[in-house]
Amino acid sequence: MVKLSHSVSYRVKPCSPYSFELTVQKPAGWSLFTPFEVYEAGTMWTALHMSLSREGSHVRSRGANISDVTDMNNMIVGVKLRSRGSTEQPRLVVEAFLKGATTSAQEQEIEKTLNERLDVCGNLKPFYQLAENDRILRHAMEDLYGMHSTGPSTIFSEATLAIMLQMTTLKRSNQMMNCLIQRYGQVAEFDGKRVPMWPTPRRIAEATPTKLAKACRLGYRAKHLHGLARQIAKTGRPTIEELERLSPEEAKRVLVQLPGIGDYSADIINPHGGFPIDVWSADVFGKLFYGREPKNGRRSIEKIKKEGARRWGEWAWMAFFYVVQDLENLSRKLGVQLRLE
Repeated sequence: MVKLSHSVSYRVKPCSPYSFELTVQKPAGWSLFTPFEVYEAGTMWTALHMSLSREGSHVRSRGANISDVTDMNNMIVGVKLRSRGSTEQPRLVVEAFLKGATTSAQEQEIEKTLNERLDVCGNLKPFYQLAENDRILRHAMEDLYGMHSTGPSTIFSEATLAIMLQMTTLKRSNQMMNCLIQRYGQVAEFDGKRVPMWPTPRRIAEATPTKLAKACRLGYRAKHLHGLARQIAKTGRPTIEELERLSPEEAKRVLVQLPGIGDYSADIINPHGGFPIDVWSADVFGKLFYGREPKNGRRSIEKIKKEGARRWGEWAWMAFFYVVQDLENLSRKLGVQLRLE
């Protein structure tokens, strides 16, 4: 248990439209930073690892590697988020909780990093212009108006999520992720709440693949996860900040070199966005694109990826994101039965 008794707060005006509820509480159950965050009456309590420079002279933003909570540059940050506006006139109150006092420069780093991860400056209007003339996206836009795609806590948590999603149902993926967090993660205590967090790479690297597999029934994923943890704990790379400086293609080439990360997983992690199609999503988008489920989902993956890129171009990730958050409504509005998991 890590008690966070010191707090700093600030207010922010996100770019409109910005739906606080849809952004922090995704309809498909996607969490903001950890599956165990608390949402009550319009207020979110969550927690994440954040890497801060000692003097605060530069920002190490999304995806900076965290290997141990005792490291000088690492902090666990509890976050309390509240909305004080509307979708068209959004206002957020952000309160960050830490173990001790920070410098003003570090507080600026915290604010900048949280603003990036909450996508407060994201401009949805070009995407909505595309969606207005798209027979699929216009329905999702109406249902999820103002929902932003938020950034991950760290590259390690995002890659772990991608590995746990491979070759299984969403229910089983959630079971494995929750087990890893509860057994190997830490708990942040602040503002009367306790929030279990993703484990650090070093914590997972200290275990063995056999122990990981047995503890959380990971199967072959344990070997991949352990290799990933060892690499990131040792090198601190890649970070999402580094990947953002690369082209989408170059970033993907870096990602597929990580243990356990293939084409589908790289598209999930890539900060430039991708169109992450596996067998499940091939069924969903096959029906949406062609009106029928592919006879062989695995063989249809490349064809469907190309069609998504053709239709939606630079907005392919956002289109994927909106569709998978709105499957039940789209099934009803379009008259097709889309798989929910």
